[in-house]
Amino acid sequence: MTTYAKHYPIRWADLDPNGHMRHSAYNDYAAQLRLDYLTDAGFPLAQFAKLGIGPILFREDTRFLKEISPNETIKVDAQLAGLSPDGSRWRIVHTVYKQDGRASATITVDGAWLDLRQRKLAVPPVELATALSQLTHHSTYGEIERRPKAE
Repeated sequence: MTTYAKHYPIRWADLDPNGHMRHSAYNDYAAQLRLDYLTDAGFPLAQFAKLGIGPILFREDTRFLKEISPNETIKVDAQLAGLSPDGSRWRIVHTVYKQDGRASATITVDGAWLDLRQRKLAVPPVELATALSQLTHHSTYGEIERRPKAE
C-alpha cells in the first residue's frame, strides 16, 4: 500500500479576508491530490476521456482544526477509507497538515465513477480499481456495499 502525499505552497488566491486559507481551498487541494494520484497511477484526465468515465462525489465532509496562514507550505495526504468489491464506490480521507506538521483539517469524500456518455454510475476498469486499492488504508477502512436500485 502506498501513502500518497504532496506539498503545496499557499497562494494569494487561497486566502480569505481574515488572512488565512479560505474554507473551500482545503477541498480544492484535496481534489488536486486525488487527480495527481490518479495521474501518477496511469490515469491522467486524457485517459478518463478515452474511457468515457470520470470521478464524482456524493459527499464531502471537512473538519477544520487549525488555521493556515499566508506563505505556509502545506502537506496533503490521502488514505482509502472504503472501496466496493468492484471498485465502483470509494471513500477517501485526506489530512491537510500545516507547515509545522500539525493537522489543520480532515476531508472525507465519498465518490463513484460516472459513465460520461450514459450519465449513469459505472464500474471502472480493473486497473483503476486496483490503483485505488493501493492507497494506504485509513483506520476506519471498511468495504462499501452497493445499494440496490429503488424500484
